Amino acid sequence: MSRLRTTTAAATLLLALPLSVAAAAPALAAPPIATDSATTAPAGPTTRAAARVELPRPTGPYAVGQEVLHLVDQNRPDPWVPSAGPRRLMVSMYYPAHAGTGTPAPYMTPAAARAMLDGKLPGNTIPTEAVSGTRTWAESGARPQGGHYPLVVLSPGFTMPRATLSSLAEDLTSHGYVVAVIDHTYENTGTTFPDGQTLPCEACRKAMSDEDRARLEAGRAKDVSFVIDQLTDRPHPAWRYARLIDRDRIGMAGHSAGGASTVPALLTDDRIRAGVNLDGTMHYLVPESGLNGKPFMMIGHPVPGGGEDPSWLTSWARLDGWKRFLTVDGTDHSSFTDYPVFFDGLGIPKGPYTTIGGQRAVALTRQYVGAFFDLQLKGTPQPLLDGPSAANPEVRFTP
Repeated sequence: MSRLRTTTAAATLLLALPLSVAAAAPALAAPPIATDSATTAPAGPTTRAAARVELPRPTGPYAVGQEVLHLVDQNRPDPWVPSAGPRRLMVSMYYPAHAGTGTPAPYMTPAAARAMLDGKLPGNTIPTEAVSGTRTWAESGARPQGGHYPLVVLSPGFTMPRATLSSLAEDLTSHGYVVAVIDHTYENTGTTFPDGQTLPCEACRKAMSDEDRARLEAGRAKDVSFVIDQLTDRPHPAWRYARLIDRDRIGMAGHSAGGASTVPALLTDDRIRAGVNLDGTMHYLVPESGLNGKPFMMIGHPVPGGGEDPSWLTSWARLDGWKRFLTVDGTDHSSFTDYPVFFDGLGIPKGPYTTIGGQRAVALTRQYVGAFFDLQLKGTPQPLLDGPSAANPEVRFTP
């Protein structure tokens, strides 16, 4: 069973976006995307007045700076469109900064926002600025704080732009991390490059087997390792503030396909010390030999009717290091991204199994992911991860 659950048609504007690689999405364009048994109801035309959506304020002591990098892997052709040449990636870098030294960072480009809206809800009349104008807490070009900080690489879900993990990225940064959020080109509704071109989701047009999905996850692991190469290269890193990164403390987290991709990334890159999977079916399973003792945490939403994703059960039994398996009641597949904030801000009804609001969903994701990296990369004890908490009754621990 996929970790994507069925949803109401009213919620398809954004809930349709964070699809597991194993599940269906509304078509971007002909040909349609292949489906499985866990599908999303088709969307009809939607009208929504422009609204001022605001991401939740980061909870840590640091202000958040942001820069955007365009990286080119000259040693690898693009896996989806080989004729396009080398693999190109857009990466948002978040870093601890001095407040008020930059300008407000945009949530995403208007072109990417329009591609997301039109690709997922054909015929909608939602204004582009309802998404592109979202209030963030990062400042573009802000002056960095001194020091060395752990690096966390974030990978979004299949079909989803990197911006959908902004709330998590900003909060981690505010607690003293450098965060790199990757757009996996041709795997989301639209990636805008410096020349102004916005590339579509070519992978969404393909009918993929489980083996193909495993290869997608392995390909994302290659993207992650390349980004780490570029950020930690000496003496010529690709980012001007690379000195902020502590190269001995690197972790990875992701949502859906991005979360599943932590498995091959941990297995193939010794620099990545710990990983988090946010609600992603794993087609690249944890091998019987485990993850070389590396810490791993899985956070997901409950399966209606009970049961669990077989890939999670199999991988859970094989993990050979520190591990946690958390289920958050009242959530759905989108709850571990920014999308619940848009549901609330734009007045879009939630799915039938979703009972917690956007602010709460974001807060829980931030708390547990932040606690994991504080423990694994900073060595700070985290009682929150020891077991159930009265403060967070929604969160259940699998023994």
